[in-house]
Amino acid sequence: MRWVALLRAVNLGARNKVPMAQLRTLLEDAGYENVRTYIASGNVLLDGPGSRTALAAELERLIAKAFGVDTTAILRTPKELASVVAGHPFSADTSHSHVVFLAAKPTRDAAHRLTALDPSPDRAVLSGADVYLEYPAGYSGSWLSAARLERLLAVRGTHRNWRTVVALAELAAEA
Repeated sequence: MRWVALLRAVNLGARNKVPMAQLRTLLEDAGYENVRTYIASGNVLLDGPGSRTALAAELERLIAKAFGVDTTAILRTPKELASVVAGHPFSADTSHSHVVFLAAKPTRDAAHRLTALDPSPDRAVLSGADVYLEYPAGYSGSWLSAARLERLLAVRGTHRNWRTVVALAELAAEA
């Protein structure tokens, strides 16, 4: 089965280094097929087993053992990524759009905490286990950081800009 693995908090400045070329080799040596990475922010496309939970745990274990990095592997199928792209809730101008991919769907109470929030001028829309974000004034300095969303929703997540989301959906569809 084809998967897109979104690794949380890797290659952030000088910390949590996971060299993508070495990661590709590691995953190929572990038996995964059609392994491809996209930019250095922890995006991996691969063919693996059908169990999302088992694959995420195995990827996390392999990365911790090989690189000493504790990460969360958040998995999406090509169809799920295509749905994220199709579901973009903001204006046609996507230059300020981002997505936080969550490891699990937040509880109903957590979702209510997000909808009760007024982070103006920024906007957030929760859709299942994904949070669409719009930062009209830019991401830097926004109250709606991935870390704050994790605390608010009580679920780990990883942040991607819209260009990366679209590129990953296109790459996943090619397979």
